[in-house]
Amino acid sequence: MKTLRQIKVGESARVVKLHGEGAVKRRIMDMGITKGVEVYVRKVAPLGDPVEITVRGYELSIRKADADMIEVE
Repeated sequence: MKTLRQIKVGESARVVKLHGEGAVKRRIMDMGITKGVEVYVRKVAPLGDPVEITVRGYELSIRKADADMIEVE
C-alpha cells in the first residue's frame, strides 16, 4: 500500500482508497479528493508538514496525517 505522503514532489498519483472514519473522511472528500481522482504533489514543507497538492485544477495543502489516509497508485 502506497500513501499520498510517500509520493515525491513533481509526481502524480491516482487515488485508490480513502482510509479514516466519519468526519475526517468526509472532510477529505469535501476537498475534492475522491476515489479515481488524479493528484499532483507540488511542494512539501521543510519539515514535511503540510504537503501542497493540485487536485481537480486547484491547489490544496493537507497535513501529513491526512496524506497518510489517502491510498494511491
